[in-house]
Amino acid sequence: MNTTPSSQHADAHRNAYNAAFHELGLSFHWDSARYQSVLCADGERDCLRRYLEQHQPHLLKAYDADFLVEAIQAAKERCYGVMTGAGCRPGAFINWAEIQQHHAGV
Repeated sequence: MNTTPSSQHADAHRNAYNAAFHELGLSFHWDSARYQSVLCADGERDCLRRYLEQHQPHLLKAYDADFLVEAIQAAKERCYGVMTGAGCRPGAFINWAEIQQHHAGV
Protein backbone atom coordinates (compact mmCIF):
# COMPACT_ATOMS: atom_id res chain seq x y z
CA MET A 1 0.00 0.00 0.00
CA ASN A 2 1.41 3.39 -0.97
CA THR A 3 0.95 6.22 1.46
CA THR A 4 1.55 9.84 0.72
CA PRO A 5 3.29 12.24 3.09
CA SER A 6 -0.06 13.97 3.71
CA SER A 7 -1.78 10.67 4.59
CA GLN A 8 1.15 9.77 6.87
CA HIS A 9 0.83 13.19 8.51
CA ALA A 10 -2.91 12.60 9.03
CA ASP A 11 -2.20 9.12 10.44
CA ALA A 12 0.30 10.58 12.89
CA HIS A 13 -2.25 13.10 14.18
CA ARG A 14 -5.01 10.45 14.30
CA ASN A 15 -2.72 8.14 16.27
CA ALA A 16 -1.92 11.00 18.66
CA TYR A 17 -5.65 11.60 19.21
CA ASN A 18 -6.21 7.90 19.88
CA ALA A 19 -3.28 7.91 22.34
CA ALA A 20 -4.82 10.94 24.05
CA PHE A 21 -8.24 9.26 24.26
CA HIS A 22 -6.59 6.21 25.80
CA GLU A 23 -4.56 8.30 28.25
CA LEU A 24 -7.67 10.18 29.37
CA GLY A 25 -9.70 6.99 29.78
CA LEU A 26 -12.11 7.87 26.97
CA SER A 27 -13.51 4.75 25.35
CA PHE A 28 -13.59 5.94 21.78
CA HIS A 29 -11.25 5.36 18.89
CA TRP A 30 -10.90 7.09 15.54
CA ASP A 31 -10.16 4.92 12.54
CA SER A 32 -9.14 6.61 9.27
CA ALA A 33 -12.72 7.06 8.08
CA ARG A 34 -13.90 8.56 11.38
CA TYR A 35 -10.89 10.90 11.50
CA GLN A 36 -11.63 12.11 7.97
CA SER A 37 -15.27 12.72 8.90
CA VAL A 38 -14.25 14.76 11.96
CA LEU A 39 -11.91 17.09 10.08
CA CYS A 40 -13.31 20.49 9.21
CA ALA A 41 -12.07 23.90 8.15
CA ASP A 42 -12.87 25.48 11.52
CA GLY A 43 -9.77 24.28 13.38
CA GLU A 44 -9.07 21.25 15.53
CA ARG A 45 -10.84 22.48 18.66
CA ASP A 46 -14.07 23.33 16.85
CA CYS A 47 -13.99 20.02 14.96
CA LEU A 48 -13.41 18.13 18.20
CA ARG A 49 -16.23 20.01 19.94
CA ARG A 50 -18.59 19.16 17.06
CA TYR A 51 -17.58 15.49 17.27
CA LEU A 52 -18.29 15.44 21.01
CA GLU A 53 -21.66 17.14 20.55
CA GLN A 54 -22.71 14.73 17.80
CA HIS A 55 -21.17 11.43 18.92
CA GLN A 56 -20.42 11.68 22.65
CA PRO A 57 -23.10 14.00 24.08
CA HIS A 58 -23.24 12.01 27.33
CA LEU A 59 -19.75 13.31 28.17
CA LEU A 60 -20.99 16.88 27.91
CA LYS A 61 -23.47 16.17 30.72
CA ALA A 62 -20.56 15.43 33.04
CA TYR A 63 -17.88 17.77 31.67
CA ASP A 64 -17.84 21.33 30.41
CA ALA A 65 -17.26 21.21 26.64
CA ASP A 66 -14.37 23.69 26.74
CA PHE A 67 -12.68 21.76 29.55
CA LEU A 68 -13.00 18.45 27.71
CA VAL A 69 -11.81 19.87 24.37
CA GLU A 70 -8.80 21.50 26.05
CA ALA A 71 -7.94 18.30 27.95
CA ILE A 72 -8.07 16.21 24.78
CA GLN A 73 -6.10 18.77 22.75
CA ALA A 74 -3.40 19.11 25.42
CA ALA A 75 -3.02 15.34 25.69
CA LYS A 76 -3.03 14.97 21.89
CA GLU A 77 -0.34 17.61 21.42
CA ARG A 78 1.80 16.03 24.14
CA CYS A 79 1.34 12.54 22.67
CA TYR A 80 2.15 13.81 19.18
CA GLY A 81 5.31 15.46 20.49
CA VAL A 82 6.42 12.31 22.28
CA MET A 83 5.69 10.13 19.24
CA THR A 84 7.50 12.37 16.77
CA GLY A 85 10.32 13.11 19.22
CA ALA A 86 10.88 9.38 19.66
CA GLY A 87 11.19 8.98 15.89
CA CYS A 88 7.98 7.02 15.39
CA ARG A 89 7.02 6.51 11.78
CA PRO A 90 4.13 8.86 10.96
CA GLY A 91 1.99 6.06 9.56
CA ALA A 92 2.71 3.59 12.36
CA PHE A 93 -0.43 1.97 13.70
CA ILE A 94 -1.29 1.25 17.30
CA ASN A 95 -4.60 -0.47 17.93
CA TRP A 96 -5.80 1.65 20.86
CA ALA A 97 -9.28 0.12 20.64
CA GLU A 98 -7.81 -3.33 21.35
CA ILE A 99 -5.67 -1.98 24.17
CA GLN A 100 -8.70 -0.31 25.75
CA GLN A 101 -10.67 -3.57 25.61
CA HIS A 102 -7.96 -5.30 27.63
CA HIS A 103 -7.92 -2.49 30.20
CA ALA A 104 -11.69 -2.64 30.53
CA GLY A 105 -11.65 -6.41 30.91
CA VAL A 106 -13.74 -6.95 27.80
